[in-house]
Amino acid sequence: MSFRHFERKTALVVGGTTGIGRSTALAFAAAGANVVVAGLGAAAGRQVESDVRAVQGAQCLFVETDVTRESEIEALMDRAIDRFGRLHMAVNNAGIEGRFGPVQDLAVEDFDRIIAVNLRGVWLGLKHQVRHMLTHGGGAIVNTSSSAGVTGISNVAVYTASKHGVVGLTKAAALELAQKGIRVNAVAPGPVNTGLLHRMIGGHVDPAVVAASVPMGRISEPDETANAIVWLCSDAASYITGHTLLVDGGLTVG
Repeated sequence: MSFRHFERKTALVVGGTTGIGRSTALAFAAAGANVVVAGLGAAAGRQVESDVRAVQGAQCLFVETDVTRESEIEALMDRAIDRFGRLHMAVNNAGIEGRFGPVQDLAVEDFDRIIAVNLRGVWLGLKHQVRHMLTHGGGAIVNTSSSAGVTGISNVAVYTASKHGVVGLTKAAALELAQKGIRVNAVAPGPVNTGLLHRMIGGHVDPAVVAASVPMGRISEPDETANAIVWLCSDAASYITGHTLLVDGGLTVG
């Protein structure tokens, strides 16, 4: 995106070191925002921090964060606020794919890990972002769901359940906050050319088959979802809350 809607504003991207999150951090920077990037992996985080700073002189802070630990979410918020004063936008994008296979073959540990990251992690981020925004003039929050959050996908049942949960959490939070100056939306990407997709289908499904299942005939790139996230946070989406924006090339239309 070439517009600069977010000058003198700050965006937090949780799960921002790779894939959609990394592209979102760069898109916010291109739109004029300061960016806080949270995620796991110090080397990847420092690289994103450097890449964001290279975009028109944007300011960036990376904070290594495990989204399943509330103490680390609290520390992230403290560091972001200490650095930039307040947050205007937040994106809860951290997620894992889990193990590919039929529902009856998954272990309890598989279930607990996927839900901890994909749903509990989104809720923890949302919880502390909302508390901050309620006392600092409002804001916009976007949670990353998936096309699996609006339809069923076989062999990734718990992943599908976690992403449905993100949609429900987004809707309920949006209703609670609609008159308090905070908009809460979600994006639901279809197949995206990221490590998560390739880990999920690797050895099980040919990427060409995945691409052929999409009406547009291709797997998307991370920046296509990033641009949707940035738009949902902008004033161009000022009357939109509680919505799940599908970025799926028509995958779920049928």
